[in-house]
Amino acid sequence: MTVSSPAPGRPGLLRRTFRSLAIRNYRLFFFSQVVSMSGTWMQSVAQNWLVLTLTDSALALGVTVGLQFGPVLVLGSWGGTLADRVDKRRLLMATQSGAAVLALALGILAAAGVVSVWMIWVLAGLTGAVTAIGFPSQQSFVYEMVGPDDVANAVGLNSVVINSSRIIGPAVGGVLIAGVGVAPCFFFNAASFLAVIGALAVMRPAELHRSAPAPREPGQVRAGLRHVWQTPSLLVPLVMLAVISVLAYNYSVILPLLTKTVFGRGGGSYGALSAAMGVGALGGALLMASRARPSRRLLLGGAFVFGVATISLALAPGYYAGLAVLVFLGAAGVLFISTTNAMLQLNAEDAMRGRVMALWSIVFLGSTPIGGPVTGLLVRGLGVRWAIGIGGIAAMVAAVGAELALRHRRLVEQGCCEAPACLPDGPTPGDGLSEAVEVGAAGPRRDPPPAAAGGAR
Repeated sequence: MTVSSPAPGRPGLLRRTFRSLAIRNYRLFFFSQVVSMSGTWMQSVAQNWLVLTLTDSALALGVTVGLQFGPVLVLGSWGGTLADRVDKRRLLMATQSGAAVLALALGILAAAGVVSVWMIWVLAGLTGAVTAIGFPSQQSFVYEMVGPDDVANAVGLNSVVINSSRIIGPAVGGVLIAGVGVAPCFFFNAASFLAVIGALAVMRPAELHRSAPAPREPGQVRAGLRHVWQTPSLLVPLVMLAVISVLAYNYSVILPLLTKTVFGRGGGSYGALSAAMGVGALGGALLMASRARPSRRLLLGGAFVFGVATISLALAPGYYAGLAVLVFLGAAGVLFISTTNAMLQLNAEDAMRGRVMALWSIVFLGSTPIGGPVTGLLVRGLGVRWAIGIGGIAAMVAAVGAELALRHRRLVEQGCCEAPACLPDGPTPGDGLSEAVEVGAAGPRRDPPPAAAGGAR
């Protein structure tokens, strides 16, 4: 019997999925993020528990979350401009150091027994400000570490880190809270930032894919907005992300309500539902990492499947059906979000990448203080199932609407019809939303997929 061998030059699935780890700078970043993100999730659990212990107030908890995510709405665009102007590696070392000091301060206050809710709010707001300044650099720095060929893979692996630590961090944090209290969680998080700072310090700057810094001139934020508006491959994913994040991706609000009021279950079942979504998200992240390039099919398909899964959750007859649906929902959600991230990184001009990723940060992180109250109002007026279902419908409409807009754009390019006022006027070649995205020296361009196996689809 003859056993066929793999096509020459095509790496195996495992090697293809983790190929960015062959790059030393990214490998250092990846493993330091495993430590740091676990610490971040530990602090999140401990901080929320501490606020509830001090106040027994859901409103106080909501204020805490709002203070953490709200600053990105105000400072995110400035953080993106800063990312385009300065050395991202050094900026990240500064913001990570600031976050470590804030976590250490909260740990000292908690250990001394003098912490009060207003202190937590001040530190949460400062942490949110540091995050808003550093997050655009953290996102666009991925491109600098791996270059255009592996950016989709690296974004997928970053999602693997986030979703793995989302399981590890709260689990370890819960054990620490039950055994010794909340303060060690804050101390561990403060120490975990040292892993990232150390990794950044020992990277080889000569191996980074750096671009020339943007000049200091007025109107840079407006220039970034104009660049997005005139580039469909940036505008379409961002609009889709905004719709889905605000109306459909609010599971920190939905899951507790679904568990208690719809399924009639307790805290253990809530943890299992969260874990099921986390397992699915981890699978979606690995799938994204195995892809050669992001594609329009992956973007629209991920959003549409996410919508279908969300509607299925709204219609789930019982707890175990909901448990199964959440696995698919988590996978589709992470696949869609990671694809938007990779597409924006690939299709942004080098001098604009920081500002483009700042907009991604504002839309994704800034949707939390907006989407939470919107979801709460829908639940109050229509009930939990209807609130979930409306989110699913919104995701499907966003996917279908994006496909129709892109088809119309192609007809306009071919001279078959006139462009409506709602579609931006911009350069039509290289919209970056074809089945394959190729990036060359002149920036993104649209080409047919290469014939070699394992290439972009």
